[in-house]
Amino acid sequence: MTRSEDLVRLTAGDAQLTIHPDNGCRIAGLTIGGTEVLRQGERYGSFPMVPWCGRVDQGRFRDGADLHQLPINAAPHAIHGTGRDVAWRTRRAGDAEAAFTYELAEPWPYPGRVTQLFELTESALTITLGVEAYEDSFPAQAGWHPWFLRSIGGADVRVDFDAAWQEERGDDHLPNGRRIDPKPGPWDDCFGMPDGVDVTLTWPGRLELKVTSRAEWVVVYDEQAEAVCVEPQSGPPNGLNTLPRLVTPIDPLEVSTTWTWRTL
Repeated sequence: MTRSEDLVRLTAGDAQLTIHPDNGCRIAGLTIGGTEVLRQGERYGSFPMVPWCGRVDQGRFRDGADLHQLPINAAPHAIHGTGRDVAWRTRRAGDAEAAFTYELAEPWPYPGRVTQLFELTESALTITLGVEAYEDSFPAQAGWHPWFLRSIGGADVRVDFDAAWQEERGDDHLPNGRRIDPKPGPWDDCFGMPDGVDVTLTWPGRLELKVTSRAEWVVVYDEQAEAVCVEPQSGPPNGLNTLPRLVTPIDPLEVSTTWTWRTL
């Protein structure tokens, strides 16, 4: 492990992971054999989505009789949680693993803690998110939003997966409650995988990278020229309202994803 300013770098074989804890504990870069696989620039790397994923309708969600209003940052909705907007604390960092935390606070209405753990090997990266409640229970979600490069070494990526359903979305970009047969891309859509997320990205002749997770939902976004996103998450967009998963002091939320790669 090396530290440079506020960056943490992990190394295993020819894989190097760079984490930016002060900027939402996002992955700033992942190089494999010296080749960067994540987009750089304004929208770069991979960030955690916590304590919710995707859009929340009008930024509002209910917890029992209580109605909460989140800041609108993707009008007319709130999007992608608060974890990407705060500095995280480095709890430990070794050569190939590191752990970080941040305390839930305003604008999130409930106290708690989020932990993110990174474990790097020569051929895989496993990331785990945990959400703990200190006092009252609350609904929460967790996931990741990586920006994988569309093209590596002149080879454009192919995205392959077999989903059980696609969440049909309305004009407001939120799932409307109907599950339909998966449609061909381009996508900015959520898919259901009840046996766990399993998506393969292939840059022909260069690299194969598989994204897996015990989570049962994945958003695939490939409408930008420079990158594609494969986003494992613990619930669908607007899930705080439609499919709440309560976190309690004795029942935290934990979800992990593993990226496994091989050169071609």
